Amino acid sequence: MADGTKAVVDTSAADGAADEAALAAAIDELADGTARATAAGSPAKKDGGGTDSGAAAGARSTDGEARAARPTAPAAPAPTAPATAAPAAPTPGEPTPGEPTPSEPTSETTAPLSVSEIAAELASGDADAGRTDPDPAAAAPAKRPPRDPQPTHDPRDTATLPQTLPAPQRRSGDMIGHRYRLEECISSTETFSSWRAVDEKLRRAVGVHLMASGHQRARKVLAAAKSAALLGDPRFVQVLDAVQEGELVYVVREWLPHASDLAKLLSDGPLEPHEAYQMVRQVTDAVAAAHRRGQAHLRLTPRCVLRTDSGQYRINGIAVDAALRGLGGEDAERVDTRAIGALLFAALTHRWPYPEDRYDLKGLPRNLREVAPDQVRAGVHKGLSELAARALLDHPPHHAEPITTPDGLARAIALMPRIRQPQPELPAFTSPPRHNTHALPTAPNPTRVVAAPGTAPTPVAAPVRRSGRRLRTVVKVTASAVALGAIGVASWQLVDSLRTGSTAVASPQASSTSATPTAHAATHDPAPIPVKEALSYNPLGEKADGAASLPKAIDEDPASEWQTNWYSDAFGSKPGTKEGTGLLLDLGSVQTVSKVTLKWSTATTAELRMPGKSVGNAQTAKPGDFTVLGKKAGTAVEYNLDSPVTTRYLLIWLTNLSKNPDGGPNPGKYQAFLGDVKVFG
Repeated sequence: MADGTKAVVDTSAADGAADEAALAAAIDELADGTARATAAGSPAKKDGGGTDSGAAAGARSTDGEARAARPTAPAAPAPTAPATAAPAAPTPGEPTPGEPTPSEPTSETTAPLSVSEIAAELASGDADAGRTDPDPAAAAPAKRPPRDPQPTHDPRDTATLPQTLPAPQRRSGDMIGHRYRLEECISSTETFSSWRAVDEKLRRAVGVHLMASGHQRARKVLAAAKSAALLGDPRFVQVLDAVQEGELVYVVREWLPHASDLAKLLSDGPLEPHEAYQMVRQVTDAVAAAHRRGQAHLRLTPRCVLRTDSGQYRINGIAVDAALRGLGGEDAERVDTRAIGALLFAALTHRWPYPEDRYDLKGLPRNLREVAPDQVRAGVHKGLSELAARALLDHPPHHAEPITTPDGLARAIALMPRIRQPQPELPAFTSPPRHNTHALPTAPNPTRVVAAPGTAPTPVAAPVRRSGRRLRTVVKVTASAVALGAIGVASWQLVDSLRTGSTAVASPQASSTSATPTAHAATHDPAPIPVKEALSYNPLGEKADGAASLPKAIDEDPASEWQTNWYSDAFGSKPGTKEGTGLLLDLGSVQTVSKVTLKWSTATTAELRMPGKSVGNAQTAKPGDFTVLGKKAGTAVEYNLDSPVTTRYLLIWLTNLSKNPDGGPNPGKYQAFLGDVKVFG
């Protein structure tokens, strides 16, 4: 990867500080030499207060005092006197050569001296003045100019850089780094912009982030891009280049033209359970692997999760997106785990798990807190709903243990039963139309009512005469087929009469325990049939619908009502929503039913159904295993059966619910209220 990173440091403050420190070092060195020469050539004088003026020389004379004392010292040796005596160790409290002079005096230079200490200082000065070197030029090293002091701040410290700088202004067609041609601005903020570009060298599409190099985050963005490039995990969108060039910092990443982000996938509704499982498993495995290598995302949104044509999920913006926005300083593992939980919540419910509307998804109502996906939308996979709640919420429902790390989430997913991909539905087979209704039977049917022997079938009307040879041919073929059919039917009728000894065979009567409809004429007025038990029938959900109020549907009190669960959307209004819910009536034994009446508090559409012949347990059977007897909509409905049926169970299958008013309970939700059920025989 090309690395053109350059350090950006504001040198104005550093140059000023260097000049001041160099001047102070020169003054100190000159003052130190002058003071020693003065102490060696003249005795100490006491002022009126009894303070030793020699101590003032040892305590750093000012620039004016140093210049006034210079004529009393010898002309040439005075400045070099301190250099001839090479000290073995610096005196405590004095600065080390080459270091900046401390701004505050030390305790040694400010403490008053005693008489013995003053005498010792004078004796030391006389000894230094009387000592001569045989070769001063050879003994004294060449005087070196004072070093430049260290900068007042670390160049790596970005605190001195501006916190806000506008994003660099670029247009479509501009070239970046003499290689990348900008095509389209994807997004733009106050501090950076993101583009779709073309790599002119390799002739491929790439993504480019642009930021001002003087921005406080620029160095962190470059560091994050380099670490992301070193990750080398194909499950992440690869960083191709990160360069600082003049006033511009740009990061180049891989571009996936045929991939769709999760926000786009959710535009048509929630994901199927198998697809949601694949998404959360692949994303979690990738993020957990990145955390094990010291990398975090910190801004995992539906826009960052991309699905390729092959069904693989890839993650965009690892480390770089957070650096561009200045994110960090939090528990990275908890942040990324909670973000994965939010992605799964949105995939299952088609709702954003926070009050705000984000990523083309509607947010949750503000009064809903700490809820699992299956409490927001009916029919959600139970295992995935629990997984999303544990990753997203600090206090999951049902006292479940929260998951706080990507590794923990990956282990929880591995323990789940694998969700298999649903088999594609085969198209329904439709038999071709039968043009010849008088075809020969292939076998005798003893249960079929046939005519008496010798009775000729009803002749078929002759077709309309048309001109042409083709029409005559069709008429001949049809006449031949009719004649053969008549002969065949008469032959089978003769065989049946000889074998059974009767002119017709009647169909057998259904047993008293049969659940199929039995057609017979009503010879008496409908009589009430008591309902033994009302059961919740919710095969498309995960729990009983309105279980607490089931007895109220059959207590013969219209004021007490069976209430269904509330739903955010109407049945079948969106892809993935359930088709309906139901109430199963147990009559206790097989009864003949001719009429059923229902009283709803709000307009409700429901079908009256009965179990088919092959149904063993009506409560666990699928809705398609029931036979529809009638469909009604309204508040007071009555199902009058033209042909009474014999059955033990009746199903009231609700297909459309009314929306609750704003002033009542569960405002804006879809719900049904059944006050009374009556069954008649």
